[in-house]
Amino acid sequence: MAAGAYRVFVSHLSGVAVFDPHGDQVGRVRDVVAMLRVGGRPPRVLGLVVEVVSRRRIFIPMTRVTGVESGQVITTGVVNMRRFEQRPTETLVLGELLDRRVRLVDGGEEVTVLDVSITQLPARRDWEIDKVFVRRGKGGALRRKGETLTVEWSAVTGFSLEEHGQGAENLLATFERLRPADLANVLHHLSPKRRAEVAAALDDDRLADVLEELPDDDQIEILGKLKEERAADVLEAMDPDDAADLLSELPEDEMERLLTLMRPDEAADVRRLMSYEERTAGGLMTTEPVVLRPDATVADALARVRNADLSPALAAQVYVCRPPDETPTGKYLGTVHFQRLLRDPPFTLVGSITDTDLRPLPPDTPLPAVTSYLATYNMVAAPVVDESGSLLGAVTVDDVLDHLLPEDWRETELYHGAPGMDELPEGVDGGR
Repeated sequence: MAAGAYRVFVSHLSGVAVFDPHGDQVGRVRDVVAMLRVGGRPPRVLGLVVEVVSRRRIFIPMTRVTGVESGQVITTGVVNMRRFEQRPTETLVLGELLDRRVRLVDGGEEVTVLDVSITQLPARRDWEIDKVFVRRGKGGALRRKGETLTVEWSAVTGFSLEEHGQGAENLLATFERLRPADLANVLHHLSPKRRAEVAAALDDDRLADVLEELPDDDQIEILGKLKEERAADVLEAMDPDDAADLLSELPEDEMERLLTLMRPDEAADVRRLMSYEERTAGGLMTTEPVVLRPDATVADALARVRNADLSPALAAQVYVCRPPDETPTGKYLGTVHFQRLLRDPPFTLVGSITDTDLRPLPPDTPLPAVTSYLATYNMVAAPVVDESGSLLGAVTVDDVLDHLLPEDWRETELYHGAPGMDELPEGVDGGR
């Protein structure tokens, strides 16, 4: 916001890049921190929650913000890298005010908060929330019902009721373009109640993708708050290996109930994965690699790996097998790598270009041996084949890394353990 333009709606700040005076990016805005005040006075804006490259969330006071313009935030460059921790007197605007049901002072009508605006006070560096954008009626952001209007902060009441009547539609709209891992990070930092509301509002596929990126405790908490039928649907939408990992963390009776509610073919894949030791090729593999018959063409293979739902590791190669095509397949014949598919004419049969030199992994191969295999042959995925020669699945490098890193790696900052990263250079303001 340039000089003379003193208002910006906070939804427009979500995900905006934050730069220092030299043009180097510090991170991206994930929320705005405010302090509610008594007597209907507009809340004071304390600062921004900014996510830096390591996914660490830090706090930048508004006194360090020199401009908000053209979709970017400019700071003084003086940044405290300590992780942000919300204090009891602080409110997260995006996480805790959007979607709240409040009342208009004039007439007492209940409305839904869609957005709020913050303004910089004239001749000062202080900021406050001055206006509230609301919708009349009971339709959320995704149900375009009711009149919208912008009112002064003092014209509404009910913000002091903690998370009362809060939905999740507008928060989700704010973060709709986030990758699953980044949305998972947003959920991890919400309160348990708000986390459950957001999870309930996500569709099954999106929630499945996000669950795969969350720490175990958050996964179990969210799944436990869903109705069992929906929990089973979400588990079906997850990669079978991730669903198996999650179910194995649940009490046995709960696990069995959910498996019974899942579609039989989906449940069978998960049960098969759970029958292997966790830190073996069988326990690490996914049962849904790209499988082709030897009479399929290069064009067929490229069409399959072009599927946007495939991870890069799974799309890196196809597995050539005799029918049946679903795992466990017929006899495994070999692998065709993506680069080879790009070099050969579209009409070439994959059976004629299959790499048969690399031996597949038995399902009981321990994790260290799987790691050595991928490293030795510069592979991002490896076939897992049983004694009868049937392809059971494929181990991908991302699943191997998941099991090599510490259990809490999703909550560990990249800066953690780096000397001096939690200490500020001389002259840097460490206060809030």
